[in-house]
Amino acid sequence: MTEKKPRLIPTGTCWCGCEKEVGLGKFFAPGHDKVAEAALVAVKYGSSVPEFLHTHGYGPHHSVSRAAVDAGVWEECDECSSKPGYRGTRESIKNHKRKYHQEQ
Repeated sequence: MTEKKPRLIPTGTCWCGCEKEVGLGKFFAPGHDKVAEAALVAVKYGSSVPEFLHTHGYGPHHSVSRAAVDAGVWEECDECSSKPGYRGTRESIKNHKRKYHQEQ
């Protein structure tokens, strides 16, 4: 059973903390989601993505991208000859297929 998460509501102000106004239904100014992500990793994990992954039980022994596929939030490219294939969001998989699996 998945944990119920609170419903988040955009406030009109960027959630990274820059205080910029953002459009209706937006949480972040363009690119500021990554700024907020990097700041959180810096504050909590000393800017170390490996430390962040390890703290949450991921690393070479337990693939975070496999976990995302297993959770149904990412997909794996079914056209890749190497296994595991490319993994990402549905949109990312579409872009990957256009770039790497187009019929020649």
